[in-house]
Formats: sequence, structure tokens, C-alpha cells
Amino acid sequence: MAAIRRAAPATVLACVLVAASAACAGDRSSGGSADADKYPTKDLHLIVHAAAGGASDMTARALATEMEKDLGRSIVVENRPGASGSTAMKYLASAKADGYTIGYLPVEVSMLGHRGYEVKPGSYTLLGQVVNVPAVVVVPGKSEHKTLDDLVKAAKAEPGEVSVANSGPGSIWEAATTLLGKQAGATFKPVPFDGGAPAVAAAGGGKVDAAVAGVSEVAPLLKDGRVRALAVLDGERSKQLPDVPTGKEQGHDVTVGGWGGIGAPGGLPAPVAQKLREAVRKAAQSPGFTRTLTNAGAVPTYRSAEDFATFAEQEYARFGGVLKSAGS
Repeated sequence: MAAIRRAAPATVLACVLVAASAACAGDRSSGGSADADKYPTKDLHLIVHAAAGGASDMTARALATEMEKDLGRSIVVENRPGASGSTAMKYLASAKADGYTIGYLPVEVSMLGHRGYEVKPGSYTLLGQVVNVPAVVVVPGKSEHKTLDDLVKAAKAEPGEVSVANSGPGSIWEAATTLLGKQAGATFKPVPFDGGAPAVAAAGGGKVDAAVAGVSEVAPLLKDGRVRALAVLDGERSKQLPDVPTGKEQGHDVTVGGWGGIGAPGGLPAPVAQKLREAVRKAAQSPGFTRTLTNAGAVPTYRSAEDFATFAEQEYARFGGVLKSAGS
């Protein structure tokens, strides 16, 4: 009996360990799969790097509205501005990879790593690109520069003297100016402002020779003639600015824009990632989302998760050289 009493605890312990091991294995396989099949079972949070009311916030909310229809759950948009957008992007990267925290990833996800922030495209499970806002080059309404080539020739004649307003050091519109200069072999004088709209206003007031910003930011001043658009730096003309030629049409093949997409923390379970990717695809191609973005001057641009991941890494490599040469 004594021997049996001594053996019993060990036997019981072994059974407990075996049962626990089996339970854990079930959580990782069949149980985990079952949970993924039921996903989502609660509301989601969509993290946005910008304050409410801006272009990124508008895009995120419009997409969330469409994604809710497919997922059958509410998506709560959570604005976390700060530190050039890195606050939100770092928060997203560190969140639990369960599919309940996703985020809007702007072009800066491919830029901030070159400015000392711990933000890189590879930190996320990318779910798809949804938008692009092409750069537009504008000059004061009464400027002597009638074409993009006029502006480039002036910059070549007087390197560093032709002032071009942008949305700040390390911003996408500063990068656009730098890319144009590198392609054309010209040196512009960058003049930073706190956003694209103030940069365009400076051009409208004749304080700078030109400005680079997005379509929605230049549209108000274009209408009243305070600025004139010389080029859209995109592969094709803007539907909002059909009379404005692209840079390529004028011999300056530069394509750059303020793109954005949706991502989640790295390591997202495959079944959950697939559901989210499909929801993003449907939302990004929906009539409601397309109409909202088009009316705002943005270009609905869908790229699959795989293509978006490749594109974001290519942009990361491209902006490395651009931001270094810009001194950002």
C-alpha cells in the first residue's frame, strides 16, 4: 500500500501534465482554428496616426464604414497623433496580433525609419493599399513659369534659389520636391511649412516660387486663381485636374504620392489575416469608398496585401536615398 501511495502522486501529476499538454495543443491547433473561424467575435479598433478631420482620418473612417458591412462588427477609429505619426505606428506594431487592432499606415511607414524612428514596413502584417494622393506642383497665379520645365530651367540656372514650399522636413511633399530635383538635375530651395495647405497658401501669396502638395490641398486656391498647377506627379492625369499634364508628359518622369493602406501587428494568424485582407479588398473597391475619396481629391488605389508589402519595401528603399539627400 505504501508503494502505491508513493506512486499515486507521480501518476496523477503525469496525467495532469498530459491533459494540460493536450489542452494546450488543442488551443494551438483545433481550438485556435475554431476561434479564427468565428472571428470577429467583438468590435475592432482602427488606429490612425493623424488627428480627426484630416485626409488620413477621412480615408480610414470611410474604409471602416465599408469594412463593418463585411465583418459584421463595429470598427472604432482611434486617433493617436504625435511624433510625425510614429506614435500610432509604434503602438500598432506592439499591439496583440489577434485581429482586433488594425491601423491606417501612411506613406510615412516607409520614411520614418530613415529619420531615426523604429518604424518599418516589415513590422506589420500588411492587408492592402487603399489610396494614393498624387503630388501636384503649383506656382503663384501670376508666376512667369508657365510649365514644369520653366520651373526646372530656372532652378538649374540658379541652383538653390528657386524656393519650393512643402509640408515640412522629412514629409512626403518635401520628398516629392527632392525626387523631382534629382530626376531633372536641378537644385530647389525647400521651404518647410506645417502642412500642405499652408505651403500652398504661401505660393498663393507669392511668398515662394512654387509649392508641392496633394490635390485636395491645392484645389481651393486653384479655383480662385491664386495658384496655377504645372504638373501632377503621377502615372496619369488626375480626374480632379484633367487639364493639368503629368510630369512625364513634360519630360520629367517622377511618380510620388501620399499613399496609404491598412495593416495589423506582425504575426497575425493566417485565417484572421485572410478575412481582414478580403474585407479590405471589398471595402477599397466599394462604390461608397470610391465616391468619398474621389470627391475629396484622392485616388482610390487598391493593391493586394502581397503587392502592398512589396511596394512598401520598394518605397522604403527609395526614400532612404531621398531623405538622406534632403538632409532629413
